[in-house]
Amino acid sequence: MVPLLLVLLLVLLLFGVGFAVKILWWVAVAVLILWLVGFVARPKDGSGRWYRW
Repeated sequence: MVPLLLVLLLVLLLFGVGFAVKILWWVAVAVLILWLVGFVARPKDGSGRWYRW
């Protein structure tokens, strides 16, 4: 019974990690798109960066 529970726990852990990694990839893509849009749409007066940091 214990090995079966360990295998089920391992499967749940790997599924959770895979799901989290997939979510993080989508977040990274969204941040990249926002950064590119901000880079293209910066002020025309040449004052520098469009972000504060």
